[in-house]
Parts: sequence; structure tokens; C-alpha cells
Amino acid sequence: MQVRRIVANIATADPAKARHFHAEVLGLDLLMDHGWIATYGTQAQAAVQLSFASESGSGTPVPDLSIEVDDLDAPLSRVRQAGVPIVCGPVDEPWGVWRFYVRDPFGKLLNILAHR
Repeated sequence: MQVRRIVANIATADPAKARHFHAEVLGLDLLMDHGWIATYGTQAQAAVQLSFASESGSGTPVPDLSIEVDDLDAPLSRVRQAGVPIVCGPVDEPWGVWRFYVRDPFGKLLNILAHR
């Protein structure tokens, strides 16, 4: 057996509410929409990873999701333009990532990061 994909499922009464933040602000593609479930992501195949943590480094809380991007400037600019409050950062961490934290419309803490 080989694990092909791991999907984070976020419960909400209104899946369409994710479109503005996750598609327009973060730039994810709408991969599937059945009304009761909407899946956002990229067409590129992503690595399968699960992290278990007591903190997220530098004393920050463990985020609900970590989203790695190739260039942090673009999502950082879109988050600021959308008026989404930045919870932490942006900060250049000693282990080689540049990141910031925001909350999505469902209150989930997102760690948006790029490797340096």
C-alpha cells in the first residue's frame, strides 16, 4: 500500500465561504465543488506529510495548517490588500523559513511559509 494523498477537512456550514480567502487571496485552484464540499489545491502533486508538534518554533502556537509557497511576497501582499489581520510575522526563522500566520474565515490558524 502507498498513501497517495492526505486531505485536511475543515468542517463548515458554508463551504462557499472559503472561495474568497483560499482561492482569491491565497490563489488556490477550485479542484472540486459539490455544494456540500469544495476542495481547493494545486494541480501539482504535493508531498504527503503529517506533523505532530507541541509548538511551532519560536514559541508560536501549532497552526491548523501549514501552507508552503515558492514566494512569500505574493500571498503576504494579497493578505494585506484583503485586510486580513496578520497574527504573527512575517519573520525569518533560524531554521531557514520565512513565514507569517493568519486566520482563515473559519478561524483556522494558517502558517504560510517559504524556504529560504
